[in-house]
Amino acid sequence: MASASSIAVRELPLFPLPEVVLFPGRPLPLHIFEYRYRIMMNTILESDRRFGVLMVDPVQGKIATVGCCAEIVQFQRLPDDRMKIWTIGQQRFRVLEYVREKPYRVGLVEWIEDQPPDKDLRPLAKDVEQLLRDVVRLSAKLMDQNIELPEDIPSLPRELSYWVASNLYGVASEQQALLEMQDTAARLQREAEILTSTRNHLAARTVLKDTLK
Repeated sequence: MASASSIAVRELPLFPLPEVVLFPGRPLPLHIFEYRYRIMMNTILESDRRFGVLMVDPVQGKIATVGCCAEIVQFQRLPDDRMKIWTIGQQRFRVLEYVREKPYRVGLVEWIEDQPPDKDLRPLAKDVEQLLRDVVRLSAKLMDQNIELPEDIPSLPRELSYWVASNLYGVASEQQALLEMQDTAARLQREAEILTSTRNHLAARTVLKDTLK
């Protein structure tokens, strides 16, 4: 019988992307044009269609050690061997070591999960969702646009925490920190702080806008 460690650890082709953080359950479309990644995708399509996405810090040039597995759900071959692929985030992983670097990176990874919560997180999740709705409402008012949240926002706390994290634009390092957390409550709490700060900032701007009318 296989041991637990042999089940939890596997080799995974890795795709480092500047300032892109993928979360479980979230979509990621990609345009593949570099030769090594075309080789990688063709190889993956012949196996289980999975590869790891790792965020690259463009300032420091460092590749994150925690990423998210992507599964190819659809692909299109373009005339000059380029490809368009559509992927969905699966489970998170930590890179233990690089097995090889060429023609593309392959790492030995272990899967990571959130720890089981020790309390009901639904009230916290509801607070985060309300803060999100406040931010969207204030943004719409400031821009004089009709902005609505999609109807299929996850209601389960962990899935909601991934959804919110994936929609925090322009803060890849913050997203990476949220991805690395293995505590759903801590992730939701941090998102509540970020959304509260954003809401307060937007509310102040809205008051100013109304004053200047």
